[in-house]
Amino acid sequence: MVLLIWTVFWLELELGVSYNSFGIKPRTLVGLRGVVFSPFIHGSLSHLYNNTLPLAILTLALAYFYKGNAVKVLLYGLLFSGLLTWAIGRDSYHIGASGIIYVLASFIFFKGVFTKYYRLIALSLATVFIYGGLLWYIFPVEENISWEGHLSGFITGLILAKIVKTPIPKPKKYAWEAEDYNEEEDDFLKHFDEHGNFIELPKEEEPQIKINYQYKKDPPETGN
Repeated sequence: MVLLIWTVFWLELELGVSYNSFGIKPRTLVGLRGVVFSPFIHGSLSHLYNNTLPLAILTLALAYFYKGNAVKVLLYGLLFSGLLTWAIGRDSYHIGASGIIYVLASFIFFKGVFTKYYRLIALSLATVFIYGGLLWYIFPVEENISWEGHLSGFITGLILAKIVKTPIPKPKKYAWEAEDYNEEEDDFLKHFDEHGNFIELPKEEEPQIKINYQYKKDPPETGN
């Protein structure tokens, strides 16, 4: 993802062209192509730089913790967030990977909350700690920022977190948690009485092994 957005920006500089017209133009037929192309187009170097680090970290987290669904989340996130931006956006070209960033941040946060698995919850909390400030930009706080794209990505990530199934490791069960567990057969509990006091079990006598040694003298030396 990072390589693609930097490659597109390099091509714009190298060829002296602008791909902004390939962004999402809401409620126009030609603007639908921006659903696919807009995440890879950036208007300035600062715009590109601000999206690079969050995109790299969040795609890495998605690929590591949700590797079975990473491609699905990225493709569906790009498609649905783009279509929603096309439907609700202002009459302007909407470009940049920030929509995908909001999809990833929203998906990772809500998926950890929905699964209730402690490692994924920790990932959700880390996401909030690092990128919690992104929440303000789903509202029209700045004129030149596509808050519609951010809001679309946020909503899309929430929906995907709800509908995409993720296998969660089952918690480890110990022997005493099994339904057929019997305390009387537990070798460890045999060392304790009913009050929890340690008792030393009598040691079993080890069988003695008798070894018979036979000594045979060498025959006496005889002369000729």
